Amino acid sequence: MFGLDTLGKAVNQLVNSFETNVRQGQQHLETLLGDAGVMDDAKLSTLTEMSDAYRTMAEDLLLHPLRFAGAELDLARKHMALGYYTLARLVGKDKQPVAEPEPDDRRFQAEDWHRHLPFDVLHQAYLINSRAFLNWVDDMEGVPQAGRDQMLFYGRQLTSLLSPANFPATNPEVLRITWERKGMNLVDGGRQLIEDLRQNPSLFNVGMTDRSAFEVGRNLATTPGKVVFQNELMQLIQYSPTTETVSKRPLLIVPPWINKYYILDLTARNSFIQWLVNQGQTVFIISWRNPGPSFRNKGWDDYMQLGPLAAMDAVTEATGEERMNVIGYCIGGTLLGSTLAWLKKKQRNPVVSATYLATLLDFSDPGGIGVFINDHSIRGIERMLERKGYLDGRAMAFTFNPLRENELFWSFWTNNYLKGQKPAAFDLLYWNTDGTNLPAKMHSFYLREMYLNNRLVEPDSLTLAGETINLSAIDVPSFFLSARQDHIAKWKSTYKGALAHGGDVRFVLSGSGHIAGVINPPYKEKYGYWTNDTLVPDADNWFEDSEHHPGSWWPHWLEWIARFSGGDVPARIPGEGAVPVIENAPGSYVRVKAADAAKC
Repeated sequence: MFGLDTLGKAVNQLVNSFETNVRQGQQHLETLLGDAGVMDDAKLSTLTEMSDAYRTMAEDLLLHPLRFAGAELDLARKHMALGYYTLARLVGKDKQPVAEPEPDDRRFQAEDWHRHLPFDVLHQAYLINSRAFLNWVDDMEGVPQAGRDQMLFYGRQLTSLLSPANFPATNPEVLRITWERKGMNLVDGGRQLIEDLRQNPSLFNVGMTDRSAFEVGRNLATTPGKVVFQNELMQLIQYSPTTETVSKRPLLIVPPWINKYYILDLTARNSFIQWLVNQGQTVFIISWRNPGPSFRNKGWDDYMQLGPLAAMDAVTEATGEERMNVIGYCIGGTLLGSTLAWLKKKQRNPVVSATYLATLLDFSDPGGIGVFINDHSIRGIERMLERKGYLDGRAMAFTFNPLRENELFWSFWTNNYLKGQKPAAFDLLYWNTDGTNLPAKMHSFYLREMYLNNRLVEPDSLTLAGETINLSAIDVPSFFLSARQDHIAKWKSTYKGALAHGGDVRFVLSGSGHIAGVINPPYKEKYGYWTNDTLVPDADNWFEDSEHHPGSWWPHWLEWIARFSGGDVPARIPGEGAVPVIENAPGSYVRVKAADAAKC
């Protein structure tokens, strides 16, 4: 016993010494490569986090050999079962597969994977091995949840990379297509790969849609309107009415600036903005500028003052109404909550109701992106921000895509480059690739003070434009809309934000995810939503007592906001108020691409 105990201590000391030396070496390497410009600091930090995760897995093998041996024994049993399955198929017997893909895993749905025995066995072996590996990682002892999530994330990236669907020689669909097209699929795929590399020379993102099929102002963002105000950070669009009368109180929308506003105005049938106009709302929306390095010192305060606060003043000037309803989406909702708390401190009350769409106010559980949220990663991002002055909008897509890597990367890799198929024309994916840059000061503040330190929900912990803010002091009636499958703003996290918000709060849960759960027009009759007028401390208890409704949440919200409409007035025409028309919607700011903005 003494010998084993001594050996265990020696192994632990060896591992700790190894960890210390590796970390010191990593820090020196990051500084050296970053200063030399070989790779930006954000990428270096990610590579370090990835290597740390893999090293921790290797250390677990050394420190817990019995647990690993048990996992190996279970894996051997499954492979033995796969051997019996193979023999059964060879003699023409039907047998239930040993491993089957998850219902939402589309990599092995084609009949080629099941018809031909070698590929049937290959994909089942892959599923057995990848699941065994991820289960082993998940069962590691003494690992904090944040570290476990990070290891599972990087473990999943490794297993997804090694899928036989990703390589021509092990994908029966690709082999069949290559035979039928005499290899031209690989030629076409090579051309597409070169074009995608040309489009993103320093930040490769796989092509998701036919970019030539869309143009903002031609078949996207086409709801008629006028730009009636602008400053250095945003343009304000007022939309033309389609009804004879409109609600007295105007409606201002604060969209996210991580992507462009026209997610709310894709095509006419799916446009939330067009639907609002058709319901008799006087709609204004902020169109954020795509910033470059000259905007490096624009912070959260600037976005508040030059964004919603400036827009509220312009809406009042354009309509003569001093009070209005406001909607915030995603980070736009986070800014809206900050702004309302600041206005409360200033004893100003221009907002009569607030609607939060898929918005985080409490960042204690930030969802899938949490794997990138730690002090080391953020310091790497901040070093990169200091050098460049901004975060490239294309890097945001690269960050979010691995959260659903098989759906948002490898499926396109296989279809585009191996099968030689041109991406379909899909408006939502075009929007997803039309990124916006983020100023250095603002993005550093957002990551560190909200994601890392979660200070927004701490009363008087944050100071904006000279005032400490307190979300619980807000007394504006609010409507929180979250999406059940949202992996960016997890619904239970947004529920915590609703609890931190003062005033009369209504929480509604939609089906689907961060985009489809919000952009869900009534004609589709999809997803449904859940309501419960009583907010309780626990989100699960709220859901258990909630009522499910079919269809879109939009009409339900319209009934709620009718209480704050102030009656009806004759329809307002953009430019007929006190503010002149600057240009037609969708304006010029939204047309600027991230790569072009980076030159300014």
